[in-house]
Amino acid sequence: MYKTIGLLAHVDAGKTTFSEQLLYHTKSIRHLGRVDHKDAFLDSHQIERDRGITVFADQARINYNNSTYYVIDTPGHVDFSLEMERAIQVMDYCVVIVSAVEGIEGHTETVWRLLQKHGVPTFFFINKMDRIGASSDRVIKELNENLTEDVCDFTATFKQREMNENLVEFIAERNETLLEHYMEAGFDKKLWLDTLKTMIKDNKIFPCYSGSALKDEGIIEFFEAFDLLTETTYKVEEDFAGRVYKIRYDENGNRITFIKALQGTIKVRDQISYGEKDNKVSEKVTQLRVYNGQKFETVDQVEAGELFAVSGLSKAATGDGVGSLDEKAAFDMVPTLKSKVIYNTASVRIKDILKSFQVLDQEDPSLQIKWDEQLQEIHIHVMGLIQLEVLEKIVKERFGFDVSFGDPKIIYKETIETKIVGYGHFEPLKHYAEVHLKLEPAEKNSGITFLNECHANDLTIGNQNLIHHHLFERSHHGLLTGSAVTDIKVTLLTGKAHNEHTSGGDFREATFRALRQGLEKAKNVLLEPYYHFKIKVEIDYMGRVLSDIQQASGTFTPPEMMEDKTIITGKVPVATFMNYSTEFASITQGKGTLNLKFAGYDRCHNPDEVMERIAYNKDADPKYTSTSIFCAKGQGYKVPWDQAEKEMHRL
Repeated sequence: MYKTIGLLAHVDAGKTTFSEQLLYHTKSIRHLGRVDHKDAFLDSHQIERDRGITVFADQARINYNNSTYYVIDTPGHVDFSLEMERAIQVMDYCVVIVSAVEGIEGHTETVWRLLQKHGVPTFFFINKMDRIGASSDRVIKELNENLTEDVCDFTATFKQREMNENLVEFIAERNETLLEHYMEAGFDKKLWLDTLKTMIKDNKIFPCYSGSALKDEGIIEFFEAFDLLTETTYKVEEDFAGRVYKIRYDENGNRITFIKALQGTIKVRDQISYGEKDNKVSEKVTQLRVYNGQKFETVDQVEAGELFAVSGLSKAATGDGVGSLDEKAAFDMVPTLKSKVIYNTASVRIKDILKSFQVLDQEDPSLQIKWDEQLQEIHIHVMGLIQLEVLEKIVKERFGFDVSFGDPKIIYKETIETKIVGYGHFEPLKHYAEVHLKLEPAEKNSGITFLNECHANDLTIGNQNLIHHHLFERSHHGLLTGSAVTDIKVTLLTGKAHNEHTSGGDFREATFRALRQGLEKAKNVLLEPYYHFKIKVEIDYMGRVLSDIQQASGTFTPPEMMEDKTIITGKVPVATFMNYSTEFASITQGKGTLNLKFAGYDRCHNPDEVMERIAYNKDADPKYTSTSIFCAKGQGYKVPWDQAEKEMHRL
């Protein structure tokens, strides 16, 4: 039986130490490493050992009791939570590590939310029970109050495969069939055990154990129970399907695609397809690898349930379905900051720097590397400062040159709040294309959506598809700050081509002009990213925290009182709150919890200030113009956006 299990936690909860004990007890490693000794098996990258944190979601392999386990140790720092979320997509079960001293911390709730979204059955392990101030009872109470009431302490209630009366009743209370059986005939061990396995798999019960990974207390007892209470069923006889969860380049520069096999089997030299349904790519598998830490063995075949890596796929991206799986994974975590790459052009060529960052972009698509041709600058999207520090070292270590980064800036977006029609005409000599687009405000955080109302008599299906393609081939600049436009429904109304003169690129020019001309006529709105926050503090600090939220242009619901504490929830701009955690810890003397969750984009709280600072000139953007080009007497001439509509040929 193959099982993929993930280890997740807030940073410094002891997750990597836990994984080390797990690997050692199952004889997967001979030497027991430690984070502080810089020799932990799954912190195999030098940057991880130097900083003492997990940066990459690496995997180990365990053979135990007739099952093969793939253990993924995920980053616990919020700056690397995108790496963690990508790994969650392929987990069968997970273990969330919580410190017995600190209890639930901000990132713990983020982890829990993602696990619930993806339906990953979850176990909890309360770690660091050897430390002063540790309390498993207090932490379980926090789990019940903040995450779910279905967490149960298994440390004392499930020993040597035997349930005590408290656990028997806990399970029965959550299953009507068992409760009836219990009332009428009493306890049936096999029935209870089988039902418990199902309820864990269905996310209806969440077992919790406690111990100390550092002192090796409770680890093997936990894993024995975990092995008993978990099971997977994969269909090997079906057509192959899998999910890409990671891209890496090895030391020889080979592109390696990491995949979870969800059904079927695949062999070396088999053809494998991937990508969007209407744009499938098919390539031959040249090598199959099964990784254990940084080492791997090559195999001839893998089957459903296994984690493996493939060479031979040149374009597969993280989240892609492969084989018979078409659906691409969607990710919740989104970078809200961008930074400029700073480098010395005297010592390294821009071309080499850009090529290196494009490699990193394939490994971590959230970086969204952008080359600004006009400014000759490289920009990247990031989660925070720690990620930038790590990137500096990665670039030096892997590519051999020094870079630094500008101060992170907020990623703004733009939208419209009025419905208009945009017109674009492109007709220099021996070229021709005309496009009419209706632009309407769409739901918040829905992106750009496309509808087609154009009749084939007006424009061929091929040209209609070209317009659709050009709308989505890149992000489009807004008029206020040059930021990407979003939350707009675009409808193709009509268009026109010329039998002789329409050529490649004409409809791109006309489409971009139509979009831009529509934006010129619409009422534009600047958007900024927001957090949903959940703050838990002692009542004495409530006034100060509420004042801070208001000063940060945030909003909140009436605080909820819980004994001597209060819970405050609301929404606040990322720009004003992204560095608040340090101040919050100081105010509350480390006794409060602050959980921040990306809440999408909404109206900017200070648009005039932002526009003045960015100073974008909409008439000087080399990529975009709202001016149409017409032709008369063998010569093209420009018509500005406010006069173009009356010149259109389709009106």
